[in-house]
Amino acid sequence: MPTKKEDTKTIYSNIIETNEVLLMVKIAVTGKGGVGKTTLSGTLARLLARDGYEVLAIDADSDMNLASSLGIAEPPRPLTEYKEMIDERAGEVGGMFKYNPKVDDIVDKFGVVGPDGVKMLVMGTVERGGSGCMCPASAFLRALLRHVVLKDTSALIMDMEAGIEHLGRGTTRGIDLMIIVVEPGMRSIETAGRIKELAGGIGVKNLAAVVNKGTSADVKPKLAELGIPVLGEIPFSPDLMNADFEGKSPIDAGSESIASFVEIKEKMLEMIESFSKDEDN
Repeated sequence: MPTKKEDTKTIYSNIIETNEVLLMVKIAVTGKGGVGKTTLSGTLARLLARDGYEVLAIDADSDMNLASSLGIAEPPRPLTEYKEMIDERAGEVGGMFKYNPKVDDIVDKFGVVGPDGVKMLVMGTVERGGSGCMCPASAFLRALLRHVVLKDTSALIMDMEAGIEHLGRGTTRGIDLMIIVVEPGMRSIETAGRIKELAGGIGVKNLAAVVNKGTSADVKPKLAELGIPVLGEIPFSPDLMNADFEGKSPIDAGSESIASFVEIKEKMLEMIESFSKDEDN
């Protein structure tokens, strides 16, 4: 009799055959704190990798919990801890900084490779991020995000904070889709509305939502009023809670909820493909 872990693999065992042409995927996942965005980010990264994508997952959240969701026991050090390297590449004499420091080797030098071949980087935090932070660390992180977002890589997943204004306009250029994770409740809906306003201000056009720990019946109309379509929902699951407590990836824990993540991933890819066709037309 197959185990739970074996069952999760059968759900998407035929994905590579059905998706022979892989889309270039660039996704940012955000949402109110505690709604499950890190769980979604890590699981999507693993599923895309099993589909045949070369995946880079970036932990851009100050809490830095993406590693456990990916199944990585020893995450890399945050890039902001490499102060000498950042100053060397981004700093200039007289307190100035380089706007486009060298970052094309950062993934290979400072990232780690986890299960299913997913590569991971941890960004770390900058004291005064955003457009107001004129410092080498901020310039370095922005250049890195511009590089990986625009680079010809198969799939990029960024686990972000709820507030995205700290990234500035240049760092989110090229994102195909920003996914907002929401829970049933007005506070989460209000956060989604604020994120949409911020996203519009930095040039992110395509947004969608995932409803976690409940059904979308009550939430969907509210999101529709905001002009945010729903990709799917993740039901409340003791399996996901236990995986979180144990610091395990939902895939490695054999959660029965993986089917809902697979459906979300498939709808996400369909949406991104439609955006691509619209741009071509």
